Amino acid sequence: MSLDALRDLIPSYAKDISLNLSSLANETILTDQQKWGCYLASAHAIGVPQVVKLIEAQAATVLSPEAMNAAKSAAAIMGMTNIYYRSLHLVKNQEYTTLPAKLRMNVLANPGVDKLDFELWATAVSAINGCGACLDAHESELRKHGMSNVQVQAALRIGAVVHAASRVVASAIAAAE
Repeated sequence: MSLDALRDLIPSYAKDISLNLSSLANETILTDQQKWGCYLASAHAIGVPQVVKLIEAQAATVLSPEAMNAAKSAAAIMGMTNIYYRSLHLVKNQEYTTLPAKLRMNVLANPGVDKLDFELWATAVSAINGCGACLDAHESELRKHGMSNVQVQAALRIGAVVHAASRVVASAIAAAE
């Protein structure tokens, strides 16, 4: 199992991260597509090669090719929109918020999977990228369509743990070089 291979890359000082990777993978709060889409979108959002490869291999055993593509699309589009909308929040000149974004975001309208799943993946990535405006927007959509706080929290937890695992693996590899 690729998740086990990922856990093997995590040093003993980060045992909690390894345990969380495993326990989140075994939770049933989300559907398998929702859960593994969160894992995959989060891994691609961070981009540590070893983590991306191992999570992608594990996700491929559960997700359709369309869902794999949509999860990667969530990471890609949020990589752009999170930076843009977070910048609008940070800039003191509020005039920028009145201007049209003029950024292509077509995948948001037709992600290739259930819109709710895509929104969940976008939420996990927005947490990783630290965009409060995007977190609020996606969480609002999820709640509007019946997703519970516990389900939204599960996506946030997956994003947090994949982020931590990615940083730990990257630093362990750097230290070994």
